[in-house]
Amino acid sequence: MERHKGPLRVNSRLSIPASEIQVDYARSPGPGGQAVNKKNTKVVLRFSVLRSQALGERRRAILSKKLDRRLTKEGELVLHASRFRERSRNEEDARERLAEILRDALTPTRARRATRPTRASRERRLDQKKKRGDLKRSRRGWSE
Repeated sequence: MERHKGPLRVNSRLSIPASEIQVDYARSPGPGGQAVNKKNTKVVLRFSVLRSQALGERRRAILSKKLDRRLTKEGELVLHASRFRERSRNEEDARERLAEILRDALTPTRARRATRPTRASRERRLDQKKKRGDLKRSRRGWSE
């Protein structure tokens, strides 16, 4: 279990200290050539949303709500990175993905503004319904 040197910059207002990011290494199932079974190049990155001191109470609530499907029972976000052969590149990839996930979750969603359909769209819809009804009516058998 090693830690990356510097803090993780999520956005202009949020930076996560390296001490809050836990990094473990494991054998990677991906590419590796002859050394595939000898080197631990896969990176398992853990970040505890619930115990983080860098996040405020508001951010913690937003993240736990938006990322609830991705968090473990202990409130940790776990990322696996094994795209590259080098451990350092996998670690950087995992850190970038963590920052992107947090950035996306913290970006406020714009509220939908209610709109009304235009008159032309309503008329088109009714015309299509009328044509479809006529088609179905024409398929019926004659009953005299």
